[in-house]
Amino acid sequence: MSSRITRLLCRLPWSLAGVVVFAAALAACSGRKVALSNDAYVWQRQWTPSLTQAVRQSNDVVTEWRVLAGQLDEQGNWRTFSPDWVALAATGKPVVSVVRIEAQLAPWDDATLLAEIQPLLDAWRGHGLTLAGVEIDCDCATERLPAYAEFLAALRARMKPGERLSITASPSWLGSTALDGVLAQADEAVLQVHAVQSPRAGLFNPSTARASMADFASRTHKPWRVALPTYGMRGSVDEQGRITTIESEQSTWVAGASASELFADPQAMQRFVAAMESDAPRGLAGIAWFRLPTDDDRRAWSLATWRAVLARLPLKASLLGVARSKGGSALQDLVLINTGNADVSLPLLVRVNAACDTADGINGYTLLRTARGLFLQRTQGGLLRAGHQLNIGWLRCGRGTAALHIE
Repeated sequence: MSSRITRLLCRLPWSLAGVVVFAAALAACSGRKVALSNDAYVWQRQWTPSLTQAVRQSNDVVTEWRVLAGQLDEQGNWRTFSPDWVALAATGKPVVSVVRIEAQLAPWDDATLLAEIQPLLDAWRGHGLTLAGVEIDCDCATERLPAYAEFLAALRARMKPGERLSITASPSWLGSTALDGVLAQADEAVLQVHAVQSPRAGLFNPSTARASMADFASRTHKPWRVALPTYGMRGSVDEQGRITTIESEQSTWVAGASASELFADPQAMQRFVAAMESDAPRGLAGIAWFRLPTDDDRRAWSLATWRAVLARLPLKASLLGVARSKGGSALQDLVLINTGNADVSLPLLVRVNAACDTADGINGYTLLRTARGLFLQRTQGGLLRAGHQLNIGWLRCGRGTAALHIE
């Protein structure tokens, strides 16, 4: 039953619908209260000490680990990635081995790819892990869904009993009847509702995500999860507003009207999760968070914020602005400090109460001298992570300490 018909039936008087139709509509319309599980994607190609530490610190709030294991890139090259086997096995949690197939790739050869995946799974079974199964992450074009279903059927035939076949699903597939064939081959699906269509649309839209989830719930009869973002990215656009480049797992501070910093707001995401858990779509079993943050990943949430969101703990934002003298000299650093457990968006304006001849902004802030006084204006968006600080400017004054006021 489509969500459009469902919404119509929900508004009909009882006398206008048969008992069977009414019961089906009621089941689709009425929500259910659930406690959604938390899975985490580990998408890093290299396992650093920071990543291993993040896995250890997050294991108590994660139900399953979905770990990038192999990738068929745009040129058709096959790559594999080795995790910290000891650390992953020590979690004691089920592990899903994820294979990424780039959507821009021309049609791949099923036999060749299956021949690559088979030894990959054998290797992952041999390291003391609780291998729950394999996930194929491929947001292929809608017209290729029938061929994709055939590939999944061939892969399923090679899996061992008890292992799940999982797929990621794109909202763009929802209008195709071929989606049914793809879903029939998978034990579960993870609906991807975070993406960058344009900088103006942002990284995540709750209304759009909820509509996609309602439509997907009407298409599948198996347990499914929704993938939610924990990260930010920088997108550059051309003169027509089309995205030309995306930077996600590295941090840069480059000013320019052609680029935008997009972030998944932790507090907004927490509200979205609370709404889902009080009124969950049919079949929704959990959340797959993309991606596990680390101290090295400057475009992901802090671990403190990540843990609070996954544990459903209150988030507290506390942003302070201070001026610090340097060794008793007239030079002062202007610093923003996040003392809460919530990552917060950098403020657009910071007023500087000081009468100084020499000053400037840095790290994405520029100095403004106005009739109202001295300001530091943000030129690039960003998050200040919980427990972190950012130097946004400096000034040189003959006497006294400057005061900062966040506008």
